[in-house]
Formats: sequence, C-alpha cells, structure tokens
Amino acid sequence: MMRVITGKAKGVRLDAPAGMHTRPTAERTKEAMFSMIQFEVEGRHVLDLFAGSGQLGIEAISRGAERAEFVDQSREAIDVIRKNLNKTRIAVESETFCSDYLSYLRHCRGKQFDLVFLDPPYALGAVPVALGELIRRKLLLKGALILCETGSADDVFGDSQPLSEAFAVRRQVRHGVAYITLLAWHGEEEPQ
Repeated sequence: MMRVITGKAKGVRLDAPAGMHTRPTAERTKEAMFSMIQFEVEGRHVLDLFAGSGQLGIEAISRGAERAEFVDQSREAIDVIRKNLNKTRIAVESETFCSDYLSYLRHCRGKQFDLVFLDPPYALGAVPVALGELIRRKLLLKGALILCETGSADDVFGDSQPLSEAFAVRRQVRHGVAYITLLAWHGEEEPQ
C-alpha cells in the first residue's frame, strides 16, 4: 500500500499501475528520500520523470512544492497518476505527459525545474542520460536538487567524469537494493 506521508494530502492512499512494468518506490525508501530534502521542497517546480504512480511528485506537492510535471511512457501509468492527483486534490498544480523520457526532455521548451526525481527501471541505465539532457536542454534552475534511485552507486553518472563534475553529491545512502543519491546542480555549462 502506498500513501502520502505528510502535508496537505497526508494519509491519502495511492493506486499503482497493475503488472510488473512499474516498480513503485518502497514506503521506507520514499521516507528516506524526503528526509534528505524535508526543508527544501516548498515552492519548488518538480519534474517526476519516470513517474509510475506519481507518488514522488505527489508527495512533493503535498509538502508545499508549487507545481509538478509527471512523465511516464505508459498510458496506464498516466491514467493512474491522474486518478491519484484527483484523489489528493492537487491536479490543479500538476501536468501529466505520456512520453518516453528522452522525447519529453528533448521537446520540453521554456520550462525549468528545481526538484527532479529520477527513478527509472534500474536496467535502463537512464539516470546519466537524463542528467545530461537536463543540462543540455537548460531545464535546471541553478541549485536544482535531483533525487536519483538506482540499483548501484555507480549508475548515477555512469563513466562520465564531466557529468559528475557538474553536480555535487550531497548524500548517498543504500536502502535495501536501492541507492538513493541526492545531487545539487552547480549551474554551470553542459559537460563536454
């Protein structure tokens, strides 16, 4: 069972897409993620890039984030996110996009985010690619926070040293099989 931990939608139970294609973030893992940023959520513009059920972006809005965009390539996931947004009464502060992450990032113009959740399927190896695109497309505000959930500590930057130099690793913890990494963007030019 997933629920909103705290804030204006505290206690609301969230639905998850059926089947094995979506791996919802475990409750304890979500609590650990938000404990890292508990005083830094209010007023943020959120991107939940591999949204699944939308629980990370919904938790952020419940805790005072200003807006959230939810992106998932599954139509079923988008339908569940919309249902969850209506249940929590935060649909007005949100937008949903049925798209794969690269298409969304490459066509996202005029938007910038200062809180990003990257929780892709571990085998996809998408975190370093997404980080590079966020910088290249100028989608991050200076000082943006990025919370990544990966299957290995090495999956955050891959083998890209320039990418690792563009971010400060504020914290990295292991939670079961997941590694949670909190990054802060320096606001510099794109890595070479």
